[in-house]
Amino acid sequence: MAWIYLVIAGLLEIGWPVGLKVSQEPETRWLGIGIAIIFMLFSGVMLWLAQREIPIGTAYAVWTGIGAAGTFLVGVLCFGDPSSLARYAGVALIVAGVIVLKLAS
Repeated sequence: MAWIYLVIAGLLEIGWPVGLKVSQEPETRWLGIGIAIIFMLFSGVMLWLAQREIPIGTAYAVWTGIGAAGTFLVGVLCFGDPSSLARYAGVALIVAGVIVLKLAS
């Protein structure tokens, strides 16, 4: 169950940078900040639950890896962030590292 909590935490980790991005426009500033705070809170709770059984270093690396890769994809798909083969290769390395951490535990 701890790994499920950790994956959920990583997916929720994607929400707060998106909320901060949304908050850059004056008309959606408070909505974006609210979204960011809610996602931070729930992501943190899920990480806390996961760390009851998963070592802190592994949990943190997986949590941030899922969040970083997911935020990259949301940025490219929804916000027009630049994409290139090198950027996708970097994200693939992050995902590969997360997979290795899961297999090693």
